Formats: sequence, C-alpha cells, structure tokens
Amino acid sequence: MTKPIILTGDRPTGKLHLGHYVGSLKNRVLLQNEDKYEMFVFLADQQALTDHAKTAEKIRESIGSVALDYLSVGLDPDKSTIFIQSQIPELAELTMYYMNLVSLARLERNPTVKSEIAQKGFGESIPTGFLVYPISQAADITAFKANYVPVGNDQKPMIEQTREIVRSFNHTYQTDVLIEPEGIFPKNESAGRLPGLDGNAKMSKSLGNGIYLSDDADTLRKKVMSMYTDPQHIHVEDPGKIEGNMVFHYLDIFAPEENKAEVESMKEHYQRGGLGDVKTKRYLLEILEAELTPIRKRRLDYAKDMGEVFNMLKKGSEKARSVAGQTLSEVKAAMGINYF
Repeated sequence: MTKPIILTGDRPTGKLHLGHYVGSLKNRVLLQNEDKYEMFVFLADQQALTDHAKTAEKIRESIGSVALDYLSVGLDPDKSTIFIQSQIPELAELTMYYMNLVSLARLERNPTVKSEIAQKGFGESIPTGFLVYPISQAADITAFKANYVPVGNDQKPMIEQTREIVRSFNHTYQTDVLIEPEGIFPKNESAGRLPGLDGNAKMSKSLGNGIYLSDDADTLRKKVMSMYTDPQHIHVEDPGKIEGNMVFHYLDIFAPEENKAEVESMKEHYQRGGLGDVKTKRYLLEILEAELTPIRKRRLDYAKDMGEVFNMLKKGSEKARSVAGQTLSEVKAAMGINYF
C-alpha cells in the first residue's frame, strides 16, 4: 500500500532558529520516524528570491547552513527526500499554469501575505514574485501530490489557497490529477509562532531576536540571560507578572512533561514575589541546553564534510525532479497541451 505523502520546507535566508524548531522541524522528525509517510523536505530558494533577489549570495550561503540544521535535528536523507527548489524546473512550469486560475484580488486578500508585506515594509514596491508566492507554494505541494503539509499556524491561509487552486484546476480540466492537501499544525498552540527574546510577536532573523540551532553554549547563555521578563519586577521580593514574560512563555513550550509541575510552582512563586529573574532564566537555560546540546554536536559532525552534505542535496533533488516531472506530464495531459 502506498504511504501518504508529506511535503514541507523552509526559506534558506539564514540559520534556522528555535521558532522553526518548535513550529515545524521537531514535528517533521517525529513524522519521519513514524515510518508511515513518504517525506519530501525542501529548501525554498526560489521563494526566498522573491524578496532577496538583489542579495542572492545570502541565499546561496544559507543553503549549506539550513541543510546542516536539517541533519542536526534528525532529518535523515535515507528516510526523507531533501532537495533544493530551484533544481526542479517543473515547479516553475506548474506555477505558470496555476497563475491563470487565481485572481490578483484573491492573492491580495491572503492574510499571511498581507502581514508579511507590512512586516517587510514594501509599500507600493511589492515584488510581483512575492505577491504570487502562494501559487508557487501550491506548485511545490501538488507536484509531489502531498497529502499533508506540516507548517506553523501562521501558514493556514497558504494551505487553504493551495486547496482552492487544486479544486479550481480539477474542476476546470475535469480531472482528479491534483490532490487537496491538509495542514498538520503544532499541537502546542503557543509554539506555533514563537515570540522573540525581546517579547516581539515573532522570533525573526531580520529582527535579531532569536536563538539559533547553531548557537554555541556561551551564546545561548548570553541570549537567555538577556530575555525580556517583567520590567516592573525590579526586586526579588516584588510580585511579578508571567503574562508577556518570555522566560515563562519559553518554559511552557520547552519544559518536558516531568518538569511541568515545577514550572507551575515557579509561576506561583514569581507572582507572589520572592523569585528572581536570574533564577528563572538559569532554569530555562538548563532545559534549553538539554534540548540543544545533541543538536549542536550533530551539526558540528556533519559540518566536517560539506561536500557530502551537498551530495545528499544533489541526490535528493534528482529524485524529487523525477516525481515532479511525472505530475507535470499528467497536468499537461489534463490541460490538453501535451502536443507531441
């Protein structure tokens, strides 16, 4: 029996951080290791070019870094097909066909795109490629006939846009070639959009408020000790607020089940006074170190042979292109443009 297919990926615009880890990476590894699915994981360099076209070298430099992050968290090229988007030209051709099925107004209504446009400050100079990248995402997903797409909660509108495109294509061409995907979202709601260390709504490479999977122990310690807490909690004996306090927010997400009772006890202590920020931060640091130390070690090991890392990406891209090519042939046949 054919396994259900999963497709997911990331934009290679720098090192991956804890937001990526709890938002999707950790879940991908769990799904991969269940051995119930066929998994495709890709580095979305073409999508990254939609707002980094003039700094393309940043994307090239990030390919190796993101691949190392993938391997370090436990993605296994023997269990998952890991590939680079731009090495699959069939995806661009599918995007072109789908563009004719989506209105400009519909793209402009996409909540995720709207918020990202505001965040990036494009103003009236929105790159066309950026506005239509949800269509490119639909091509990525449908090319591999993905049944499931693990993403953060902020990507729900993207999954719905893909489902609309699939329905429109199948209806227009009276076919069942394309498959409607379903999103797989983080079970821990608070992990779906991890805030930055400064309390900003999102951990972001551009805002410089993140903890990276590649951070060494000293860097991690400095970042945790600088985290935003309760600015009114000046003295240890002062009652403190846990709402908006990044240390407790991160503890809710990263503390193992066996530590949950202790975390709740610390919250009560902090709120009534008598518990200092330094102590809570040190406790969080211990928990993060336990999670990140093995990841950091694996990353250093893989980094010793980058030639082999890129060879893994080349093999994955060759396999992915073969699969996407088959879907493209079926799409062109359904459209009646397989002339020869």
